Amino acid sequence: MLAMLLSVDPRDPRPVFRQIADEVQRCVAIGVLKPGEPLPAVRTLASELRVNPNTVQHAYRTLEQDGLVEVRRGLGTFVAQAMKSRDTSARQAMLARQIAERMLREAYRHGLLASDVMAALKEIAPRRGGAVSGPGGQE
Repeated sequence: MLAMLLSVDPRDPRPVFRQIADEVQRCVAIGVLKPGEPLPAVRTLASELRVNPNTVQHAYRTLEQDGLVEVRRGLGTFVAQAMKSRDTSARQAMLARQIAERMLREAYRHGLLASDVMAALKEIAPRRGGAVSGPGGQE
């Protein structure tokens, strides 16, 4: 189930374990994964993503070191209960940073600078509560 929400891109310059960790972190930040919820078994997720189980294990270890997940011996890996105490603004800040990082990587691939992206964002950003228009100027 979680594998359907995760995307691993072989063209992404980030190592695959980092992509997995970032995607799990994103799922927690937007509330798809809730505190106490189990993550798939390492071998299950590795099979679904078609990656080496060691890669998934590395991602889970990284998430554990970051305090995002906790390993319960004999039971599996779970979203950390401590996530309950994080307020919404901290989750939003974490999500915004992840989106910005992906945006910058994509911009760099196309020869753009951070200042180019920032100028485009300022141009399309809504003015106080307005909706951002979609592609082609449509909402």
